[in-house]
Amino acid sequence: MASLSTTLSLPSSCPSSCLRSSNKSINAAIHFSRRPRVRFSTPELTLTTQSTVGEPKTAPVLLDSCTNSIDNDKSAEITTRLYMMLEEVIDRVEMHRNMGEQRDNWNTLLLNSINMMTLAATTMAGLSAISGGSSGGPLKLSSFLLFSASTGMLMIMNKIQPSQLAEEQRNAMRFFKKLESEIKSKLALGGAMEADVEELVLKVLALDRAFPLPLLGKMLEKFPKKFEPAIWWPSKSCRPVKEKKSERLPHQPSMESGNNNGWSEELKTEMRAVVEVMKRKDVEDYVRLGNLVLKTNKVLAASGPLLTALAAVGSALMGSHSGGSWATMAALLGGALAAAVNTFEHGAQVGMVVEMYRNCTGFFGLLGESIETEIEERRENGELFEMKVALQLGRSLPELRDLAKKSIYSNTEGIEMDEFASKLF
Repeated sequence: MASLSTTLSLPSSCPSSCLRSSNKSINAAIHFSRRPRVRFSTPELTLTTQSTVGEPKTAPVLLDSCTNSIDNDKSAEITTRLYMMLEEVIDRVEMHRNMGEQRDNWNTLLLNSINMMTLAATTMAGLSAISGGSSGGPLKLSSFLLFSASTGMLMIMNKIQPSQLAEEQRNAMRFFKKLESEIKSKLALGGAMEADVEELVLKVLALDRAFPLPLLGKMLEKFPKKFEPAIWWPSKSCRPVKEKKSERLPHQPSMESGNNNGWSEELKTEMRAVVEVMKRKDVEDYVRLGNLVLKTNKVLAASGPLLTALAAVGSALMGSHSGGSWATMAALLGGALAAAVNTFEHGAQVGMVVEMYRNCTGFFGLLGESIETEIEERRENGELFEMKVALQLGRSLPELRDLAKKSIYSNTEGIEMDEFASKLF
């Protein structure tokens, strides 16, 4: 372009030959100054456009990342709490095991000691009655002291009922082991929620109330006015609300409502019929037997100290003018009968039988409450829950369904049901 502007500025007096040469130079200059077309690329514009278009897609990704991070933190916190609860439950299992062994030893040692003291005192009373005179005085005094000690120890033993205490600790250990397995299952399967942790805490506290470790102040009443079942689970009103699970078995077709979770009207009717059988047959029978054993235990607990006290009075009055032969008979018969009553009460572990009946009655109450709750909330799969109920009652699925049919038929026809729900106990 510089040569073109220079050529055009030549004066007009230039000769033609010069003009020709200048024209040639102009043409050459023009041809020389022509440049190829350059294609401009806009990488910055392209990058800007891509980043501008990509900006709306970045916000949901960041939001999902933050949500996943929060969920992971919450899940880690719940897992940590579950592990903490698992340690506490394992510790309670060990405590109740040790307490159960200790109180079972109490029952054995106290039974043997009191019986030996009672029989020794009875033997001394008999020897004192045979020997008479001055030699019978020390024997009579020893017999009186042993009978008095046996009376005091027997009153304490009958008050605490060591065999029943040992059975309480065995039941507590079993329930805590079951709770331990439940926590381990939740940790293995994952997906535990805050409501699951709260429910587990309530279960631990309910077990602590149902089976206390200390004796003074918190020991369960061994001779209540009325037989009552054991309750070791939290009440329904205190339980946290859980979300319903919509899972179903792989072979199970989906329901129209999509929220039945394997529960049909036929299954609900079957479960209600099973609950009715448990209330009419199993619970009533165990309450009747529990009241009978409880009354028997009350009579035995009162008879033992009364007989040893009578024997102590008889041994003290032997050889006196006011005593006579009846005092000797009271000492000998009282001591022998006291040993027999004590052996039957604590050797046969009548207190343990009372606790066993309390536990069995409570088991049917818990199972009935669980069935009614599942019918309302349908948190577990219906078919799996039916199988679990059948196994807890010691039955197969066909036997459980036959039991429900018999219950419905007996209600319809007004016929007494002759079969119990449980085949285990």
